[in-house]
Amino acid sequence: MKFAPFGAHTRKTPMYAHVHLLNGLKEPLTYKIPDGWDTTSLWAAVVTVPLQNRLEKALVTDIVEYLPATATYKVRELIAREPFPTDHHFGPFVKALSDYYILPQKLFFQRLKSCLRQPSPEGQTEGSPPHSTNASHVHQVRLTPEQLYIVNELTPVVKQGGYTPAVIQGVTGSGKTEVYKQLIHTAITEGKSAILLLPEISLALRFAHLLREAFKTDIALFSFHSATSALEKKTLWAHLVQNRPVLVIGVHLPALLPISNLGLIIVDEEHEVGYQEKKHPKLNSKEIAIIRAQQYDIPIILGSATPSIQSLYNVQIKGWKLFTLTKRFAGAFPEIQLVSLKGRDKRKNFWISRELEQAIATRLNRREQTIIFINRRGHSFFVQCAGCGFIFSCPHCSVSLTLHQSSTQSGILRCHYCDHKELEPTACPTCGPKASLLKKGIGTQQVVSVLEKLFPKARIARADLDTTVDRKRWQETVSCFYKRELDILVGTQTITKGYHFPGVTLVGILWADINLSLPLYNAAETTLQQIIQVAGRAGRQSNESLVVVQTLVQHPIFSHMDERQYTTFFDTEIVHRQRLGYPPCMRLSEIELRSKDEALLDEEAMRCASLLQEFKKDTAPLLVILGPAQPPVHKVKNIFMRKIYLKSPSFAVLKTALEMIFKSGLRVEVFITQNPTH
Repeated sequence: MKFAPFGAHTRKTPMYAHVHLLNGLKEPLTYKIPDGWDTTSLWAAVVTVPLQNRLEKALVTDIVEYLPATATYKVRELIAREPFPTDHHFGPFVKALSDYYILPQKLFFQRLKSCLRQPSPEGQTEGSPPHSTNASHVHQVRLTPEQLYIVNELTPVVKQGGYTPAVIQGVTGSGKTEVYKQLIHTAITEGKSAILLLPEISLALRFAHLLREAFKTDIALFSFHSATSALEKKTLWAHLVQNRPVLVIGVHLPALLPISNLGLIIVDEEHEVGYQEKKHPKLNSKEIAIIRAQQYDIPIILGSATPSIQSLYNVQIKGWKLFTLTKRFAGAFPEIQLVSLKGRDKRKNFWISRELEQAIATRLNRREQTIIFINRRGHSFFVQCAGCGFIFSCPHCSVSLTLHQSSTQSGILRCHYCDHKELEPTACPTCGPKASLLKKGIGTQQVVSVLEKLFPKARIARADLDTTVDRKRWQETVSCFYKRELDILVGTQTITKGYHFPGVTLVGILWADINLSLPLYNAAETTLQQIIQVAGRAGRQSNESLVVVQTLVQHPIFSHMDERQYTTFFDTEIVHRQRLGYPPCMRLSEIELRSKDEALLDEEAMRCASLLQEFKKDTAPLLVILGPAQPPVHKVKNIFMRKIYLKSPSFAVLKTALEMIFKSGLRVEVFITQNPTH
């Protein structure tokens, strides 16, 4: 089948459009393009199509010259074309993404469907964006000399355009957001649109609120993510069609919007692995933003207190600009105390060291606030029989079940992959009811229980995926903590990103080395970033604060916990990456093979590896092939998985190898992830 997304104005043969409905059916439908229509710009257009006895809106994803030979249905014609932003860079941008991810272009257009659906009910809602774009006002804040220098250096770049990647390494509390505000204001004043990416929806909601307060009614500001109403998406689309300058805030979707006057992209907390989607296809919004800045020839700002090794490497090798904010806007940097949990000192609970217990008590007496960080939710990692060692596991996934307990009902064993649930066991299936069942490990739920016993008068709340999934409830918790109506907040990585709590003078990290043993090349990097980020919540408005870092093992990263010296970690880590051949020094691709038939999966995984070995021998001697191997979690929802990793200094070599695998006719599902981060 011949694809012709940029077909001729006049044609002698009929042409057809494959479309995806914006509402309803997921499968594509085929319609004839009316003879008088111009097909040069029809690709990715929104059209009205007849369906049974009604009309529907649809997105054109392919244009073809021939119908399938097996087609037996009557093909109807497209009726009308709906407004679509005149973004001339968008087609080449999507093609570049398609080439990089080795995915069909239509997949990226399908992501727009949520933006184009008709809202219901009609009428404006609270929080709808303003229509004024007269960017004459911005909440005035006296910038520090460091902030002012960055603004003065980047303002001409925003005005003039040109691909300019810039990394802002700003210590926690240094005021990166104020720099963002000034640059966004400049872009809008110049009639250009801006995109601001955040790694989580909760942060996107918070930034949208903060920037609406800062810009008042002067800037058309839109949220664009899964929590955005259909009405706001429709209003955003109308602005894009009319070529109005806008600020779009979100996590993944804004980077894929057609915006003809796009002039600035900002990626905050750019180090976060959350920018890579967890489900296939695992698109990485930060990578997409960089590709877009290149295609649109515009500046991109990447901000973080702990920039990724990749970004610092690009500063060193590719000449990206690096700006630093070394001073806090207010408050002082906390004292950091490293405590070993292996000590034999007598304490009331294994997970709360005497140092941390005393520090919490001191803060409660002073009416100051505490954050306790543990990167595991639930009560216990798993339940195990003390007699035979049996561990209660998920019947559908290759993971142990996590115990979740409640004060009002029996405990629940829950799988964090497929959400399988069962009641907390009272007997071992082998040893029977007389067996002693041990609750191993610790999660946020158990931490709250422990702290409630140690400090019965303290006001304690929890922040993890179980609580933040209810966004209204999470916003209430944040508001209460900000207003000092809570004393202690126990949370996972959700609380490490971007939040400013003036009353926090103590941070306790219960198990700092918990992720260091994960089979990930960037485990040390992400662990250190997490420690520094959560430590940065302390002392935002205080000249005296403390961070207690508890560990079970010693590791070199603990000598780099002072965020003012973060780049010293880069100097040592990049040597390891070069020696072992991992990103950013080499390109890395992950091949994930999936099937419900484990025997077939193993057979096809070996065949895939053999094909790659032949390719290496004949074409790419520098290609490194790792696997096939069974990943730690090798079954999810009764689907088995095997993985193969490819490393090469050349992306072209990886792309050729991956395309060969796709064309090899493997009898299992194949998924590709470029530069996997988790």
